[in-house]
Amino acid sequence: MANNPIIAGLDLGTTKVCAIAAELTPEGLDIIGIGCVPSRGLKKGVVVNIESTVQAIRAAVEQAETMAGCDIHNVYAGIAGSHVRGMNQEGVAAIANREVAQTDVDRVLEQAKAVALPSDRQVLHVLPKEYIVDDQDGIREPVGMAGVRLEARVHMVTAATTSVANLIKCAERCDLHVAEIVLQPLASATSVLSDDEMEIGGALIDIGGGTSDIILYVDGAVVHTCSVPVGGLNLTNDVAQGLRTPIAEAERIKIKYGCASAAMVDDDETIEVPSVGGRPPRVLPRRVLCDIIEPRVEEIFVACRHVIRETGYAEMLASGAIVTGGTTLLDGMPELAEQILGLQVRRGAPTGVGGLVDVVKSPSYATAVGLVKYGASRLHHLPEEDEVPLVPAQAGLGSRFGAWFRQVW
Repeated sequence: MANNPIIAGLDLGTTKVCAIAAELTPEGLDIIGIGCVPSRGLKKGVVVNIESTVQAIRAAVEQAETMAGCDIHNVYAGIAGSHVRGMNQEGVAAIANREVAQTDVDRVLEQAKAVALPSDRQVLHVLPKEYIVDDQDGIREPVGMAGVRLEARVHMVTAATTSVANLIKCAERCDLHVAEIVLQPLASATSVLSDDEMEIGGALIDIGGGTSDIILYVDGAVVHTCSVPVGGLNLTNDVAQGLRTPIAEAERIKIKYGCASAAMVDDDETIEVPSVGGRPPRVLPRRVLCDIIEPRVEEIFVACRHVIRETGYAEMLASGAIVTGGTTLLDGMPELAEQILGLQVRRGAPTGVGGLVDVVKSPSYATAVGLVKYGASRLHHLPEEDEVPLVPAQAGLGSRFGAWFRQVW
């Protein structure tokens, strides 16, 4: 363990802040530390209270450090929200020596993202869909191919500069260096989707606390990203108002007794609902709870269906839709999604990691696990001089200082 780098992911959500530490071993990625605390400083994926967010990050990271037995200094942080937007772009560049080199690929990607952006927006990701060498399209890896003209079709993701800056500021106040800001649904897809689902076409719907994020894959590449401003917190608020119970109790009742489809609930099932203002609790039919939840879940999936159809890719999603996120743990969620979306639907949980698998195999951890998997993949793609030094587990002060000194000088 002493010589294996540690990769950390920081999932900043509306309802929870989750930090995960993973050890990169020759055999793969092992989850060794998890910290999860309630979130109070974010709303719909955007920081609205710096101090509350800092406290939540610090608490989550400390939990993960204690469990992992190591210090966390660098994190891959997730971002989402309605301010994140995706667009499809194209770039063209001449091939320098009649054979595509990595420098040619870098140039064509730079050209593809050379689009006039407002001063309040910045580029998060440039995700290649395909390359075209001369007139040959459908190329995934153009390096080494002969030609004179290289084109790239990419999906570019942009975000509000202030939202990114506030997120980084919160992490830095916890003495963390943000190695990269990662789109949360992209991270979730990394941990939840199989290669086959990406290849034959699939839609990932990540239902978080404040937003529901959508990412579409066709032919193994991202073709569309967007966000719907409705999530699990809306369900909780509906339950609190409909049953006249405190928010905390509404969340507990939703998790324990909630069902997305009232038709799946027996008429004779009952639940005990605490009241507000010191009034005695009441016993209500469980179907009453489900009648409150179902319309809101329908609203989420109707909005997702509209987005998917508007893109024009609906007929290309042969593997259907994959729903993930803590809200999708509700009974009946995949079944209701199938009815509304008109696609086959499965509930997605993280795969492809070792270590504390039993803990993170819930859809609630899809983004956090995806962030460390994304970080591990970046280690193999970044040039050595651009890599963020990852401190080995159990590393002392001297080794951490040495890593910092080598990076700076």
